Amino acid sequence: MPRYRFKVEYDGGPFQGWQRQANGPSVQQAIEEAIFNFCGETVSLGVAGRTDAGVHAEGQVAHADLSRDWPVERFKEAVNFHLKPQPIVLLTADLALEGFDARFSARGRHYRYRIINRRPPLALDQGRAWQVKHPLDEHAMHEAAQSLLGTHDFTTFRHARCQAKSPVKTLDRLDVEREGNEITIYASSRSFLHNQVRSLVGSLVLVGDGKWDQAELKNALEARDRKRCGPVAPADGLYLYKVDYDDGF
Repeated sequence: MPRYRFKVEYDGGPFQGWQRQANGPSVQQAIEEAIFNFCGETVSLGVAGRTDAGVHAEGQVAHADLSRDWPVERFKEAVNFHLKPQPIVLLTADLALEGFDARFSARGRHYRYRIINRRPPLALDQGRAWQVKHPLDEHAMHEAAQSLLGTHDFTTFRHARCQAKSPVKTLDRLDVEREGNEITIYASSRSFLHNQVRSLVGSLVLVGDGKWDQAELKNALEARDRKRCGPVAPADGLYLYKVDYDDGF
């Protein structure tokens, strides 16, 4: 049974997240239905990261097992056809090597978070970034972020309903960069806790507007207490932009 793997781009705004939900449309459901409409097979997708409602993706990775060996370009184009007009696109597709799993074969996950730091309302970026109207000090945010790198218990920055077995994660990158009115926060790890990136971003914004300093951010981490977390950043500024695999897919 051939296993197809593919990179997916989507606007998370219309969906209740990646995973199938009883209360609304999901990205998973849309792709599974598109595959069924293409070839008549019912599949259950594996995925690198189950993004929440409103979260976008530029490089999500998923896999599906089919009974027939379709040419990969035909598979990609046919699924994209049946996904229209939903804002979901298969960017690339290929046949996975034996043993590949979109989730368990992943060696790293990379997110970026977009903040538009200006007073005028958003016209082009509405639903695709978090607008923060008061000035933010991106240098203070970046310096404070470096104290969170490495292996820690991230209970403070973990959703109360997170299903991960352990709150201990290794954060490989947490960079804050500005270009004009846009501040981008880059976060990389082998895996993340539920809401971890958005929780980190919200706390870094407290640093950026002077309400916290680096020591207070580090104290919040070491408290291992969800109540010590800053406000959780909105979902629509978050993008899963890359997933690492050993073969470079």
